[in-house]
Amino acid sequence: MLSTTRVWGPGMGPLLAKPRGRTGRPPKLLRRSRNHRPVSVRELVRGLGRKALRRVSWREGTNKKLPSHLVAVRVRPAHRDYWWAEPHRELWLLTEWPRGAAEPTKYWLSNLPPDTTLPELVRLAKHRWIVERDDLERKQELGLGHLEGRSWRGFHHHATLCIAAYGFLVAERSRFSPSARAGRLALAGAPIPADYRPRGSPEARAAL
Repeated sequence: MLSTTRVWGPGMGPLLAKPRGRTGRPPKLLRRSRNHRPVSVRELVRGLGRKALRRVSWREGTNKKLPSHLVAVRVRPAHRDYWWAEPHRELWLLTEWPRGAAEPTKYWLSNLPPDTTLPELVRLAKHRWIVERDDLERKQELGLGHLEGRSWRGFHHHATLCIAAYGFLVAERSRFSPSARAGRLALAGAPIPADYRPRGSPEARAAL
């Protein structure tokens, strides 16, 4: 999301419609005024200051956990709400402001429930990288991007088969620990029957 996206801060919202006049239809559209206007998400978070930030770690990296400083507040989107009779519903504004950065660097809007915790918001926001990696694997390894059809039914069938195949591969991969996958997999073979004779051996030829 762009830092210039405009929202109403916590507890704020557009002005109600003008009072009804003596004649004409009653006004219904929401209003703004010179002193009552939405602000950009960058202005809002900078106004909160660094004291509102919390350090959160969301997953393990290559050598350590991945932490940063973030803040989440409830806001109302202000996009063209002056054409509406009711304000937009409240959403979560999640912002990342790393230590040493002059201003916030990333912003997310989320419709998760109001009682969602900050660590859960961060986990789901950062999950996009895992989703993109999964899409890349499906396109490169399973042919998700090879479809040349133009119908919804064709795409739906093709995507469903690719996702099912990917789910099978992930389930098979999860059977082994990362250390085992990095080296040789110690796969247990089926027991050899007592009467087994290798093909071409003297015992096998004698049995013919």
